[in-house]
Amino acid sequence: MLDILAITTPVFILIGAGFGAVRAGLFSSADIRAMGRFVIQFALPAMLFKTLSQRSIGEIMNLRFLLAYLLGSLLACAAVALFARYAARRAPLTAVLIGMGGSMSNSLFLGLPIALQVVGPVASVIVALVVMVENLMMLPLLLAAAESLGKPGAGLLPALLRIFERLLKNPLVIAISAGFLASLLELTIPAPAVKAIDLLSVTSAGVALFVVGGNLARAPVGGMLGDVGLIVFAKLVLHPAAVVLALLFVPGIEPAYQAVAVLIACVPMMSIYPIFGQQYGQENLCSAALVVTTVVSFASITLWIWALGRAGLLVGAGLG
Repeated sequence: MLDILAITTPVFILIGAGFGAVRAGLFSSADIRAMGRFVIQFALPAMLFKTLSQRSIGEIMNLRFLLAYLLGSLLACAAVALFARYAARRAPLTAVLIGMGGSMSNSLFLGLPIALQVVGPVASVIVALVVMVENLMMLPLLLAAAESLGKPGAGLLPALLRIFERLLKNPLVIAISAGFLASLLELTIPAPAVKAIDLLSVTSAGVALFVVGGNLARAPVGGMLGDVGLIVFAKLVLHPAAVVLALLFVPGIEPAYQAVAVLIACVPMMSIYPIFGQQYGQENLCSAALVVTTVVSFASITLWIWALGRAGLLVGAGLG
């Protein structure tokens, strides 16, 4: 257990540092937003491109993994959204946002730093596959559903097409696509370019975690205890459990890929979750869920890593 705490504790120390820096007035909300843009537009794309371009296309194009993670995420999303709609009797739009919070992980800012410590450099490849599932499959579907419900008269298909058009301009999607192309064509990246990419890449994990904490410092926490509790349970328990179930359903996936899938599924939701909620008047619910989920996740992530070790999936990391 001490080995596991050695992985999770530094992560939450950096999150706490970002939270404290904003609360103390050392950094403003604008500063944190600028750091976040740097990470999402430069540091993380550079790291993902380098990782993918230096591996064979056969190694990174793992269709079984893509299917398993997609099935697990869809299962978690559908289960919590249907419960919110028909058992808790929430409005359809609110149910979609609850489903989003319960099935969309902060895979790059929080999941990747943890996965890198647990399984090593191969985690970058696996997380890139998760980003593909989230950005090209889960997110367009959920945003299109929210947009069609939140704007009367807006059709699901037109909304989906508009969202896909925006996503194709996303730096992460561009970097992953370029990495796949470089791998497919077996391109050799010039040494100076590799060095520049390395310098950008090493900043990604630490700054990303600092940004997560800074964002939490400006997230209001209100009431809505029932809905917040539902989202927290779905994200930290239901989502990873659903991914485990999907991994059992889709055989032939390597242990490292299985471990990272569960690790990414068990981290809190994406840090821009409240921004999506704001578009539909649900920013307080989404902000409260983000804060509470992040606080509780220190214990839950530790337990999931312990469970993965007991299952024999982390032997190479010394945690089996």
